Amino acid sequence: MLRPSYTDLLEVLNKDADADNVVSSRYTIVIVAAKRARQLVDHAEPMTTKTKIDRPVSIAVNELYEGKIKIIQNDASAKEQDEAWENIEM
Repeated sequence: MLRPSYTDLLEVLNKDADADNVVSSRYTIVIVAAKRARQLVDHAEPMTTKTKIDRPVSIAVNELYEGKIKIIQNDASAKEQDEAWENIEM
């Protein structure tokens, strides 16, 4: 089981979110963590050093929890979303 928990992540992610960017789906968190973990596997530099386990998913979840990754939701098409992901706000 990953720590922090899903509920802890939701609290942190929604703490400063406005009405348009409230994260209410655990699948959103899973997708963001998976995409960030893939970047780490592809040799991206971790944005945190506070992990006990150095696996990509653990690092990605901790980056989310520490607020290093912001989830910005929009109604863009799939192609635009892929392009936006390449320019992820960190």
